[in-house]
Amino acid sequence: MGASVIESSEFIKVLSDGSVERFTPERAPPSLDLYNGYKCKDVTIDPLKAITARIFIPSTAATTMLPVLVYFHGGGFCIGSTTWLGYHHFLGDLSATSESIILSVDYRLAPENRLPIAYEDCYTSLIWLSQQKPTDSWLQNADLSRVFLSGDSAGGNIAHHVALRAIRDQECPVRIIGIIPIHPYFGSEKRTELETRKGSTDEVRSNDMFWRLSIPEGLNRDYDGCNLEQMKVSMSEWSRFPNVLVFVAELDFLKERGVTYAEFLKKKGVKKVKLVETKDEKHVFHVFRPDSEPTRLLQKQMNDFIHSV
Repeated sequence: MGASVIESSEFIKVLSDGSVERFTPERAPPSLDLYNGYKCKDVTIDPLKAITARIFIPSTAATTMLPVLVYFHGGGFCIGSTTWLGYHHFLGDLSATSESIILSVDYRLAPENRLPIAYEDCYTSLIWLSQQKPTDSWLQNADLSRVFLSGDSAGGNIAHHVALRAIRDQECPVRIIGIIPIHPYFGSEKRTELETRKGSTDEVRSNDMFWRLSIPEGLNRDYDGCNLEQMKVSMSEWSRFPNVLVFVAELDFLKERGVTYAEFLKKKGVKKVKLVETKDEKHVFHVFRPDSEPTRLLQKQMNDFIHSV
């Protein structure tokens, strides 16, 4: 008798024998040839833990020191990859637009690797970055005193937690000066207005499933990786938190969570927090439509932030 399905959505199926089947869209291979003002290659951050990444560099990389943006993909901590076609084109174009080096990290996924493993893997990428800079020609012009963390959905959540780890690690080898969460993914046992609205049943069910699969077993959505109010952060740590640019989308089921995140940071005394709303767009539209005008605007706004800090 075969394994039965214990969790299921259009994106993921978890079977009773522990195996997982994931939605896999079209992928893009790396290209060492210059294309649209950038080129990219794949690297291994930790072969023992299967942490990999894709580096994007702009055509200007050989001539000047460049800021570094470390990007964490979304997918409810359970699906996603920097190799997905949408991420590849969005980040490649962003590298060229912002004239920045981008390290896009493929961390280990839940439910096989529950939180906080994604946070640990992504923080490891910062250590790797500093260790590889002296020997990797693609990183020789990386300015590790101007590092930004970004990510969409779950990746926005990861960017927040990696920033906190960098603040707490007195030996962190890079200087994070800004984070750019796009449609960040937080939660709590308490429902938002959108989550209780008539017609939201399917979205709530899917959202709950991803949290159920990703948080440590035995805990609920008030886990401190999920619920902002449960995070134990001192005022001294908040005072050292980097500048933040938060993006939300008008038609996103998770919009309230992003707005609450920006307000939460301001309340904690984070010096510079800006909230930008994209009208008439849904969750992670930039991944599904990387060539659209709203995505181009998003890239320009990210570029302006990167070069204003």
